[in-house]
Amino acid sequence: MIRTKGFLRNVSFILFSSIGGLLLSLTGLSIGWMLGTLVMAGAFSFWSHTNSTSSDDKYVLPRFWMNAGQFILAIELGQKINLTVIDIFRDHWMSIMTMLLLSIVFSLLSGLVLWKFSHTDLLTSLFGTVPGGLSVIPGIAEEVGGNIGVVSIIQTMRVFLVVLVIPFLVSSFAVHSAKLEVSNNQSAFIFPSLEMDEMIWTAVLALGALAGYYIGKRLKFPAPWLVGGMLGAASIQAAGSSFAGHNLTPWWPNILIIAAQVFIAASIGSKFHKKMFTGLWKTMAVALFSTIGLILSLFICAFIVSKLTGITFVTAVLAFAPGGITEMATTAAVLHEDSTFVVVVQVLRIVLVCIAVPPLIKLLHQRRLRNRAHSHAARNI
Repeated sequence: MIRTKGFLRNVSFILFSSIGGLLLSLTGLSIGWMLGTLVMAGAFSFWSHTNSTSSDDKYVLPRFWMNAGQFILAIELGQKINLTVIDIFRDHWMSIMTMLLLSIVFSLLSGLVLWKFSHTDLLTSLFGTVPGGLSVIPGIAEEVGGNIGVVSIIQTMRVFLVVLVIPFLVSSFAVHSAKLEVSNNQSAFIFPSLEMDEMIWTAVLALGALAGYYIGKRLKFPAPWLVGGMLGAASIQAAGSSFAGHNLTPWWPNILIIAAQVFIAASIGSKFHKKMFTGLWKTMAVALFSTIGLILSLFICAFIVSKLTGITFVTAVLAFAPGGITEMATTAAVLHEDSTFVVVVQVLRIVLVCIAVPPLIKLLHQRRLRNRAHSHAARNI
């Protein structure tokens, strides 16, 4: 009876929070479900935590829902590593790796600036600025000790700046205009036709993601449901497609990725409380300027890469952009740029960030703590 009551409370909270996601998704924003749910869940949690008199009344969504969202997201990202991605990476690996490494380096420098000039701790600052995605980074940040509320807000601001500023700027650079040729806003309630081979491949990817989770957990990956699951699904997708000689497609309705966004956003929002946002205004001001600096530096890098590789400047900018895969791909298609290349670089950026950046940030944090401990011990001698 108690378990049933708790489950119904969790589902009610998620459904209530998803109202915000539904409303914001009507604007056509690709992250509308994630952002709207996060705002609704965060506002309700902030209000309930502020007005509760007992710690027992402070509701937090159980970890199961975050894990479920990360597992779905792992399969979503893993299935994108197909033959097309592999072929493009093989042809342009030097350009792609240069773009990815430079974007990560500049984002970490942006995080260091945020840490130096605000009241935010190092972990939160670095995870707040790293370009890994609003649905990906906050969950990982929480597991290694970052402030999930501040990370979510900084990531949201970064995505909004990128989505609003970069398409407008690159459109002004284009020498011609074009009508919109593609649409990436699928209805949540349109399901692809059921094909037996696609259903089987979906089950195979899910098993691969589950195996990846257990391996990731044993190897102590951060967020093993996401990182390990993504590596497992990606390995199965790449191997299966290579063996078949064509891209294998799972049955994957759009409502699944919407569910993942809602689960993750509701889980994050349920943890919001007043103490998380102490000194937030100064942090936001510094984060705004550091994010603008990050965008400007990536424009410069895109210009250099375009000159060295022959990739057009607009394509390089859209591929370099620290966020907004759907918006960048749509802009590339509108301007008749290489949208496939843009999507490949953006997807590989998220994969690389999930795998490499959390251990690096954790290592930097531990090194700083050791140095602080040594200096403190030296002063006491």
